[in-house]
Amino acid sequence: MFGLGKPRSKFGKWVDKMGLTQNDIAKSAKVGRQTVSNICSDKNYVPKISTWTKIEKALKSLGYKVKRDDFFDM
Repeated sequence: MFGLGKPRSKFGKWVDKMGLTQNDIAKSAKVGRQTVSNICSDKNYVPKISTWTKIEKALKSLGYKVKRDDFFDM
């Protein structure tokens, strides 16, 4: 099972629940895998709007409807 024993952010927990991989998200969004890893594991990490926009578009193209407010406290 994904995410076992790893610290996870809200986004990371969602990624695990959906069965997505960080590599798939990074490739689809054309962002670094380390960036996606940071978003998934660091509860205090908030990506730049431009980075999140790329991730959001990539996830929408994969059929997932997500909003930044669902995962990050602003």
